[in-house]
Amino acid sequence: MIHVTSEAMHGCVDEATTRGRVLIVDADSEARSHLRSLLREEGYAVETFAWAGALLDQPLPEAPCCIVADVRMPSIDGLELIARLKSRSEPIPVVFVTDHAEVPLSVRAMKAGAVDFLPRPFDEGDLLGAIDYALEIDTERRSANRTRHALTQRFDRLTPRERQVMEGVVRGLMNKQIAWELEISEITVKLHRSSLMRKMELRSVADLVRASFSLSVH
Repeated sequence: MIHVTSEAMHGCVDEATTRGRVLIVDADSEARSHLRSLLREEGYAVETFAWAGALLDQPLPEAPCCIVADVRMPSIDGLELIARLKSRSEPIPVVFVTDHAEVPLSVRAMKAGAVDFLPRPFDEGDLLGAIDYALEIDTERRSANRTRHALTQRFDRLTPRERQVMEGVVRGLMNKQIAWELEISEITVKLHRSSLMRKMELRSVADLVRASFSLSVH
C-alpha cells in the first residue's frame, strides 16, 4: 500500500509569484523539497505532490503551468502520467528530472511527449530553461484553445447556406463558381459571404482560411 502524505493529498501551494506555476511530482521528499526551494527562489509558484495520483485527483490549474516529475514513481509512473493527462484532454507539458538516465527510457519519454529529460545531478540553468519553454508551450496551447472556442461559437451562428458559401470561399472558388455549384445567384452569394464574414468577425479571405483550418472545416 502506498502511504499518501497530507502534502500529496492536498498539495503545497505558493501563490506569491506570477512567473509561472510548476507542479512537482516526486516520491522522494528530499527531492521535492530541493526542487520547491530552487523554483521558489527563481520566482515560480510551486505545488508539490508525493505521487502522480494525487495530482490527477484534483482539478488542474486554469492558468498556464507545467509539471516537473520523476519518471520512475510508484503506482503511476511518469509515462503513464503523460498518457492520462492526454486522455483527459489536459496535455500539460512535462519535464522529467530523474536518477534513471537510461537512453531507452529517455527516448520513450520524449516520444510520449515530454518537453525534456534531465538526469540528476542536473544543471539548474537547463532545468529553468526547460520549465520556461514548457510554460511557453502551455500558454500558447491555452491561447489557441480560447481562439478555437471563440471561432466555434461564431461558426455555430452561421446558417447552413452561409456554411456552404464559406466552404466554397475556402476552396478558392469565385463567387460565380459558388453560385453555379449551389444553384443560386451571384448576388445571393455575395450577400451570404458578407454576412458570414460579419458573423465570424473576420476581415479577409486569408483570415477565413486560417479559421477554417482551426475549425477543421475545409
